[in-house]
Amino acid sequence: MKLENAIRIRINELADKNNITINKVSTLAGLTHTTLLSFMNKETHDPRISTLLHVCEAFDIELKDFFNSPVFENVIDEKR
Repeated sequence: MKLENAIRIRINELADKNNITINKVSTLAGLTHTTLLSFMNKETHDPRISTLLHVCEAFDIELKDFFNSPVFENVIDEKR
């Protein structure tokens, strides 16, 4: 699975687990709705690590917890 798809899946998993929408995630993260929705809708790729850090803050988790998921097993980087 491509890394960007794994990140999208993980954000959706955490949003579902916390019973919040992607719009609410962006609000809690202090991001514009466009920033997160563009990534989630596959209009943009490769989010910045600072964006992911803010997403983690919205879920009250650390980056290590974000990436500590089976979804990141066997992830590939298609750009190589």
